[in-house]
Amino acid sequence: MSIDINVSNNIATIELDVPPVNAFDSSQWFDLSKSIDELSFSNDARVIVIRAQGKGFCAGVDIKELQADSSKIHAVNDGCWKVARAIHVCNLPVISACHGFVLGGGILIAGASDIVLATEDAFFGLPEIDRGALGGGAHLSRLFPLQKVRKMMLTGEPISADEAYRLGSIESLHSNISELHEAANEIAESIAEKSPIAVNLAKKALNQIEANDVDEAYKSEQNFTIELYQSSDSQEARDAFVEKRDADFEK
Repeated sequence: MSIDINVSNNIATIELDVPPVNAFDSSQWFDLSKSIDELSFSNDARVIVIRAQGKGFCAGVDIKELQADSSKIHAVNDGCWKVARAIHVCNLPVISACHGFVLGGGILIAGASDIVLATEDAFFGLPEIDRGALGGGAHLSRLFPLQKVRKMMLTGEPISADEAYRLGSIESLHSNISELHEAANEIAESIAEKSPIAVNLAKKALNQIEANDVDEAYKSEQNFTIELYQSSDSQEARDAFVEKRDADFEK
């Protein structure tokens, strides 16, 4: 199963498990968004914890799906947007417990969340520029400062959890996954004990006072991704990634 959901003591845990790297195809992004939307109106849950099995939290989208059929970008874009928005506007606070790699769509999940924790070996990045795509800057901007976001997007280079913690983006760092999950549950338990009405209104208030509408900003970004996907450079980037070679762009 790619998405495992368990609700206990008013805490909903979403476990991402898509071997080998938790890279989702278009249908899996839609499934995840639906699951979050359903939990948003659950009578049993008051807070959501998103965590993952495997080598890392989330490697983003399934590049092989897009390499085989570039027209899938429309469905992938829609699925990614729906997941990020579902987390952002969810009636329940969402905590992301990240380990290993947090890349591409993983940034959408973490960046849209209310609280982010990570293991010490985690790293965050948007390698889209090397995959023939764009997008994610809106949610990266909820995690990191402006110039850091621009460097990460323009170079595709990730940053470590230590640096993310130094920048104030991560609530806490943990030496292993067990500690990470325990810490995430402790925060979730604290939130679950509060008035659900007060927590819901607090989240809505915080969303309303944000400087930018992250959902609309991300939708705007996706228009540039569609434009890029119409170029031969975009296809070459995906081909090179799947074939494990350097891309050869037209001069």
